[in-house]
Amino acid sequence: MMENNKGIILKGIGGFYYVEVADAVYECKARGVFRKERITPFAGDYVKISVNDKAENTIDEIFERKNSLIRPPVANIDNLIIVVSTVQPKPNFLLIDKLIAVAEHKGIEPIIVITKTDLENDSEIVNIYRKSGIKVISKSDSDYLSCIKDLMAGKINAFTGNSGVGKTTLLNSLDTTLNRSTGEISGKLGRGRHTTRQAELFKTCGGYVIDTPGFSSFEFEKNDYIKKDDLAYCFREFREYLGDCKFTSCTHTSDKGCAICEAVNNGIISKSRHNSYIAMYEQAKKIKEWEL
Repeated sequence: MMENNKGIILKGIGGFYYVEVADAVYECKARGVFRKERITPFAGDYVKISVNDKAENTIDEIFERKNSLIRPPVANIDNLIIVVSTVQPKPNFLLIDKLIAVAEHKGIEPIIVITKTDLENDSEIVNIYRKSGIKVISKSDSDYLSCIKDLMAGKINAFTGNSGVGKTTLLNSLDTTLNRSTGEISGKLGRGRHTTRQAELFKTCGGYVIDTPGFSSFEFEKNDYIKKDDLAYCFREFREYLGDCKFTSCTHTSDKGCAICEAVNNGIISKSRHNSYIAMYEQAKKIKEWEL
């Protein structure tokens, strides 16, 4: 028996977890203590396992997480790579901004990757997010794939994006050995059929990638909830103006003397991003502390 091997969970299926230790992968069960403490192992968790010759391999310890998300259940993410298409489907800026806000709140670096630039110009998307200080990579860039690979190296990367944006095709382009199946666009629904059914960690491009379901599965759960008073800090272009408003009670929505609203009016902050903030603030305002 080899004991106390450190590794990373690649995926979990039906109570079994597949843990990479060095260059080998072991099927493990989590010890009962995790169930008693209501701790569920996630893909991306760094763990310590026991490898047994005549019994089940076990996960003995889950190391402290850098961060985690509830839906999809993943941990220790460095980059959230949000794949956005120019058309089919068109970008939903509110959903994109919700993803970015959750990433900022969790200490994850958000990165926008734009696809289908041959079908429609991507200047609107590029302008909104580069102005906001978000890293944007467009398929029209000559070094498109190499830029993404450079950002992925040495990191745990989660890919997300609405169905049909070309997320799976992008993953295949980054690493053909992934052999991910692509989905077809449903003309009737204007979206693709889900081909990714679970969160799973793949070793690629000098790091790891967690392929996750689309936007519809990436929602504000209670543990991912951002309080209304914290929300402005999740919009990085707002941060330099916080504290400059006329009133300390400023909500940064439409308040008199608001430095952020003034920056929006002057074209310094994107109106689209501010509109998303207002919608998210109104949603957060309805949730009471006792409901969490």
